[in-house]
Amino acid sequence: MTEQTRRITLPITGMTCANCVATIERNLRKMDGVEAADVSLASERASVEYDPARVGQEALLARVRRAGYDVALGEAIVPLTRLSDDNDARRLEKALRGLPGVVEAGVGLASEQAHVRYIPTVVSQREIREAIRQAGFVPVEQAGGFEDAERAARLKEIRRQGRLLAVGLAFTVPLFLLAMARDLGFVPHAIGHAPAYSWALFGLAVPVQFYVGGQYYIGAAKALRNRSANMDVLIAMGTSAAFFYSIAVLLGWVGGHLYFETAAVIVTLIVLGKFLEARAKGHTSEAIRKLMGLRPPTARLIREGSEVEVPVDEVHVGDVFVVRPGEKVPVDGVVTDGRSSLDESMLTGESMPVDKAPGDEVIGATLNRMGLFRAEATRVGADTALAQIVRLVEQAQASRAPIQRLADQVSSWFVPAVIGVALLTFLGWYFFGGAALGSEGAFTQALINAVAVLVIACPCAMGLATPTAVMVGTGKGAESGILFRSGEALERAGRVDTVLLDKTGTITRGEPSVTDVLVTSSRWQEAELLRLAAGAERGSEHPLGDAIVARATSLGLAVAEPEGFRAIAGQGIEATVEGHAVLLGNPRLLEAKGVSLDGLAKPLAALQADAKTAIAVAIDGRAVGALGVADSIKDGSRQAIERLRSMGLRVVMITGDNRQTALAIARSAGLAEDEPSAADVVRAEVMPEDKVGEVKALQSAGRTVAMVGDGINDAPALAQADVGVAIGTGTDVAMAAAPVTLISGDLRGVPRAIQLSRRTLRTIRQNLFWAFIYNVVLIPAAALGLLSPILAAGAMAFSSVFVVTNSLRLRRLTLS
Repeated sequence: MTEQTRRITLPITGMTCANCVATIERNLRKMDGVEAADVSLASERASVEYDPARVGQEALLARVRRAGYDVALGEAIVPLTRLSDDNDARRLEKALRGLPGVVEAGVGLASEQAHVRYIPTVVSQREIREAIRQAGFVPVEQAGGFEDAERAARLKEIRRQGRLLAVGLAFTVPLFLLAMARDLGFVPHAIGHAPAYSWALFGLAVPVQFYVGGQYYIGAAKALRNRSANMDVLIAMGTSAAFFYSIAVLLGWVGGHLYFETAAVIVTLIVLGKFLEARAKGHTSEAIRKLMGLRPPTARLIREGSEVEVPVDEVHVGDVFVVRPGEKVPVDGVVTDGRSSLDESMLTGESMPVDKAPGDEVIGATLNRMGLFRAEATRVGADTALAQIVRLVEQAQASRAPIQRLADQVSSWFVPAVIGVALLTFLGWYFFGGAALGSEGAFTQALINAVAVLVIACPCAMGLATPTAVMVGTGKGAESGILFRSGEALERAGRVDTVLLDKTGTITRGEPSVTDVLVTSSRWQEAELLRLAAGAERGSEHPLGDAIVARATSLGLAVAEPEGFRAIAGQGIEATVEGHAVLLGNPRLLEAKGVSLDGLAKPLAALQADAKTAIAVAIDGRAVGALGVADSIKDGSRQAIERLRSMGLRVVMITGDNRQTALAIARSAGLAEDEPSAADVVRAEVMPEDKVGEVKALQSAGRTVAMVGDGINDAPALAQADVGVAIGTGTDVAMAAAPVTLISGDLRGVPRAIQLSRRTLRTIRQNLFWAFIYNVVLIPAAALGLLSPILAAGAMAFSSVFVVTNSLRLRRLTLS
């Protein structure tokens, strides 16, 4: 997105198949000011990038409605105080209408209520209430809080389909029994073929056809008005053919059999399928609801020296809150007093509690296991880690995976092709297939087979095959501390065959400490050498420099500020400290500056052999000693590497360290068991800017590469890789530029992410195979007269339910 564009997510209602998706996208993209529009059938959301200077949100909503669909709006009735007169009411209305996402706003002076209709994916009721406060009024607290507006709209649609299904069954079951009883001779011929009996069948069929099935007529009309054809068109054509042909028979205009029960059963079965599908689709977003439900409703704030319990939406940055054992942390913050142990598994997927002390960050919605502590709020509302995670998962679920393109292409011509096949079926059976049946029998047979073709076709299954699996997969990942930013990232991760691991902060903790201080010159003592080295490093932001300063400080040494400082990327630093020219870095730096190592080679080699970073120190142009800095292997790194290899993946470590140190770290991590194998799995002495080249080299060799790094220093390499995996820090989940983020920072999340991606890809392939094979096999079968319309309707209803429930199996996946 550019600085001028905005992104808005609209919760859409009324979609039935992939053609609906294409219709909405086409209508939105035609609008002046809309730069991109992507619609997800599974999540029923439209993600739109637009220029607010050229098109407004009201115009976007109107366009969706003009296309024949609607947007699920939330409704809030907020009691108010401090409304003095009508001017106050108008002023508040104006303030609310200016809030992005608010569609309508009315304020009643007599009722002292604000009535607001809003887009729940754009603005929340918390933000509406905050806007009321900013305008100078006070929203009254309501017991029980507010229901999620979008979920309420979805549940309302499920209840509506349930009512329609109940009505359909109430009329269809007796209609079907009466029709079968007559056809099978269970009622006397005189009664069964009496006009009153036939009119009774008609009376039972009418409510099903036009009340229960009315939604399909409306949907078909809207689709045709937009010059497209969708599933509603097929259902409306098929059931209308059977119903109106039966009316013609009933009125004596043509001879033949009544098919009122066929039309009614088709409609009822399809409504049953849609009801089950809607309920199943509700489960696909269960992970999002679980995450949103983690946030506690209230917080204990310290105000004027005492504890006050307030709704969590009332917490502001800078407020101090108290968390007791067994309670959840209300918002993100920093511990100011007390110690405790927090269970962060609900966000990071890691079961081990994390100790917290003053100065440590705490994440909102995590559980306080033991100990009482106070913390200062640093992020609230939409800025908390939990809110960021929910937003990222929603964006991923609304995105489109590349594998979906084939289904989209097929869906674009699918319905017109089915109508063409149905027409050919009718003509073929009427002119060639019914010679032995006579003219009347041939027409009936041709009509029934054409109806079967229309109702057996199911574009829904193709449209739902990919997005439902992506929704469940990304939700499962979020529950496990793995954030996929798009469906494309989820798909690509499953195709990876090489994993490139940055060493510092990924395999190792990234918190080095000084382990050795070696002096080779009699002129200098260890403490003096360390003090000057620390003084030089005070101007550095490198972790190694921090470790040197920390060691000197811990020993009580007086560390002076450098008078001059220059960092030399990938090699070291040079500075002036207390009048001495100090040079710290690798041996290449000293050689480049014309400084002889003077016996430092062996001590440096010994440090490197112990898997320590060796830093040569030169003072006033002479090499005087070395510092050894070690960075320990992270818990789980060895297991993660073993797991990646057992999955058939090639694992490579990349680092700026010298080769000997890199090999020692690799061996500790179980990556280079022997020297010959190390050549393939260790890339040492790689400058930061050269990491991109290493990724490109692997890609040039035909490898699909996942780069794993900290998301900041490794950003170019993460962007170049086929899949960039950023090691997160819990609270900065939205900071990394990689398509995949591991919230916990545990390397074991990498094999879990790839495992989840592979299973999701397999599920997508199963869904697409079913959707395509179903239509490829059963449409010709219906055209050949091998399926009755009723069986065709049942199969069609089952196909979408199968795809959704197959995707839901991913929720039971155990990631190891």
